[in-house]
Amino acid sequence: MAFLSSFDISASGMSAQRMRMDIAAENITNIDTTRTEGGGAYRRKDVVFESYGGDSFREAMKNALRGKGFKSSPAGVRVADIVEDDREMKQVYNPNHPDADENGFVTMPNVDLLKETVDSMSATRSYEANVTALNAMKLMAQKALEIGK
Repeated sequence: MAFLSSFDISASGMSAQRMRMDIAAENITNIDTTRTEGGGAYRRKDVVFESYGGDSFREAMKNALRGKGFKSSPAGVRVADIVEDDREMKQVYNPNHPDADENGFVTMPNVDLLKETVDSMSATRSYEANVTALNAMKLMAQKALEIGK
């Protein structure tokens, strides 16, 4: 049923936004990490989303205009990849730091607290929007069941 696939779409959106919040939290946690297992300072990570299943909006409109209706296929969004940010690392002068180079500079992570805070807020708002859509669909289903009484 096309109606029930709406629940899957919202659930996939909530799952993807949760991953985005987790990565932002990881970035904030490692804002001062100058030494990782792989060597060097921590590199900021970012989440890449992709849509899956279903028709594109254009195809859905064409089908509707031709009278073919809506095809019900699993659709939603998922995390396609978690990529490292390739921006330059920060160089901070601190000759007493154990990871300082011969000139006294320490390579610090390329994490910006303000950007991570904004990403977290954006992911939270997106998550809340999916919860609202899910609750609206649940209410519609309940009202439809009441009609049958």
